[in-house]
Amino acid sequence: MAESKQMFKAGQSHGQTQEKTNQAFQSAKDTAQAAADKMSNAAQSTKESAERGADSASGFLQQTGEQAMHMAQGAIDGVKNTLGMGENTTSTTTTAHHSTNTRL
Repeated sequence: MAESKQMFKAGQSHGQTQEKTNQAFQSAKDTAQAAADKMSNAAQSTKESAERGADSASGFLQQTGEQAMHMAQGAIDGVKNTLGMGENTTSTTTTAHHSTNTRL
C-alpha cells in the first residue's frame, strides 16, 4: 500500500511538473508572439512613413528639376537675345548701298 501511495504521489508530481512546464512554454510562446506582433507593427509603420517621405521627396525633386529647367531655358534665351538670335529680335544688316531689316 505504501508503495502504491508513493507511485501515486510520483505520478501526481510528474503531472504537476509537466503542467507547469506546459504553462511556462505557453507563456514564452505568447510573449514571443506579442514581440513579433509589435515588431511587425513597427516595421509596417516604418514602411508607411518611408513611403510618405519618398512621395514628398519625389514632389520636391520634380519641382527642383522644373525650376532648373526654367533657369536653363532663361539662360539660353538670354544668350540668343545677346547674339541677336532670339525669337523677338530684329536684326539690321547694313551694306554699302542700303539697310535691310530682317526678323529672325
